Amino acid sequence: MTKVWDGFIRGFHWLLVIAIAALYISGEEGWLDVHFVVGFTLLALMLTRLIWGVIGSDTAKLTALLHSPKAALSAIRKSESTVGHNPAGSYMVLVFFVLIIVQLLTGLMSTDDILIEGPLVAYVPYSWSELASEFHHDNFDILLIAIALHIVAITVYRMKGKNLAKTLITGKDQDATHAPVMRSGKWAYLIFIGLTVLILSTWGIQPLTALFG
Repeated sequence: MTKVWDGFIRGFHWLLVIAIAALYISGEEGWLDVHFVVGFTLLALMLTRLIWGVIGSDTAKLTALLHSPKAALSAIRKSESTVGHNPAGSYMVLVFFVLIIVQLLTGLMSTDDILIEGPLVAYVPYSWSELASEFHHDNFDILLIAIALHIVAITVYRMKGKNLAKTLITGKDQDATHAPVMRSGKWAYLIFIGLTVLILSTWGIQPLTALFG
């Protein structure tokens, strides 16, 4: 068995699942203080992932996600062993990154015109904030569709004998063609903790006080 995912990438994936579920539930139930705290934490998580995409393990690198459309189509037709995400999977990861970043940015600029507003509302024109508020809702629907497609893809691969979920739990792949250079995920977690503290102390005092004060 070859280690292909470091500890942070594995944790990032499952923390992302938890965060998106928490954002959906808190948004639907109107738990806006929870929504903001989870959103700020997810922002720290995504920033850490981008940083780790530059300094992290080979399979965590953002450059490892860049493939030609031809390579992606070939990966869909064939079941070739790869290290990390195959070209088609890389496209899905990039789509998720874009959708999540858009969701976070629009949330920071959103307002309900009554009680709740994101920390960037004061710095953008009202027309931007109005558009961001509308797109924040619509983009989440697109994100849910992408998640559904992702689950379908994982199921198809499982039927073909490739257990992608297990690989993201153990970090090891018996079909890996070579061993990538790995870096300790503890450094990424330290970055994540630092960014979380910074963002929450800057923007999250009010919702944290409402939740725990």
